[in-house]
Formats: sequence, structure tokens, C-alpha cells
Amino acid sequence: MIIRRARPVVGKRHTCGPLNLKIAPGFESSDWNRLALDDPESQDWPVAIRIFEARLRGRFIAPAEHLIAFEANLPRSERRFGFSVMAIECLLIETLQAFILGLTDTRDRSAEMFVGFLTYTPSFSPLFTTKLAKTFYEDFRCGIHHQAEIGRFSRVVSEGPLLELDGRGLVINRNEFHRCLTEEFAAYVLDLATSENNQLRANFRRKMDHIASFVGSA
Repeated sequence: MIIRRARPVVGKRHTCGPLNLKIAPGFESSDWNRLALDDPESQDWPVAIRIFEARLRGRFIAPAEHLIAFEANLPRSERRFGFSVMAIECLLIETLQAFILGLTDTRDRSAEMFVGFLTYTPSFSPLFTTKLAKTFYEDFRCGIHHQAEIGRFSRVVSEGPLLELDGRGLVINRNEFHRCLTEEFAAYVLDLATSENNQLRANFRRKMDHIASFVGSA
């Protein structure tokens, strides 16, 4: 039997109407909800993209870059943050692919998110076959998020090529992986800025509308 100490109730959860959530550094849900985005040439589109950039850079890209930079001058044997960096990278892949596809929930579709992203995007597709992408999903995403460890025979390093095969596992250079993932993020932002990308923008809006209307922690 596992016995946990009871915690005192220190306040009541707010339940009276929708919250004006902070959805990105410097932006609240009301900032998003007032945008007029039906016109592809609307002057609100650059604002929408800035909100998205601020959200993903603040949640994923900047933290990973801080961890990498903190260890940059350390000997390779003393670098310890590869696990944390790859945990963030996995969160970013699933989030970014959900935006690309316009999914408000990736439940039971996480493997599809990783295989689709790694085998389609220009930075990763030359390296990842469907089989390797599934291995990455199982060993890195599932290993880290479910077991708090990189699975089976795969491992993370801070030097060398982005991907190497070592027996039955993958060897991922977290620095190169982050660089390529950041490039794909930047490419997606550029695509959003192109008014002709109607379907991409529609998918993006579906995801952001869901985030801005969600009553809870954003």
C-alpha cells in the first residue's frame, strides 16, 4: 500500500466563467480572440504568427537552448542535460506536427505525429526511414515520457552527426537535433506568413482557437 500525506486546501479553484489565459509570453487569450483572420491579407496575421512564435519559443526552444548553452564549454564527459533537451525536443515535435495538421488532441496518435514529422520534413527525412522514426518514437519519446529514461539501446550524445546507428539503437546528437528542429520551426513560420497557404493556416487557426478557448492551464 502507498500512503500519501494529505495536503491542506489553500484556496478554491476559479470556476466562474472563462479565464483570460496567458497563452504566450506577452499575450493572453483575449489577444488571440480579437484577431480578424478570415481575410488572408489581414494585418492581424503577423500578430497571430508572433503569438505562436512566442508560445513555442518560450515553452520549448528557449529552454532547450539555455540547457545546451550552459554546457557548451564543459568537457563532453561532464555534460548532463541531453536527457532534458531531448524531452523538450519530443514535446516540440508533437506540438509542431499537431499545428501542421490542425489537431487539437494527439491522443492515440503520438506515433503518427513522430513518424510523419521525421519522415517528411527536409531536415530529418534524409536520415529517418519509417522504421527508424518508429524506433525514435519508442526509445526517446515513450522512453523519456513514460519511463524517465531513453529506451532499450538508444542514447543521446552532444557531438557527431545528428543520427548514427549503434547495433540495435539510435545515437542522437542533441545539439544537431535541436538545430534541425529549430530550422523546421522557422520554415513553418515562414510558410504561415504566406497568404496562399490556406489549408496550413486553417489548420493553424483550429489549433490556436482551441488553445485560446480552453479553460484551464494553457
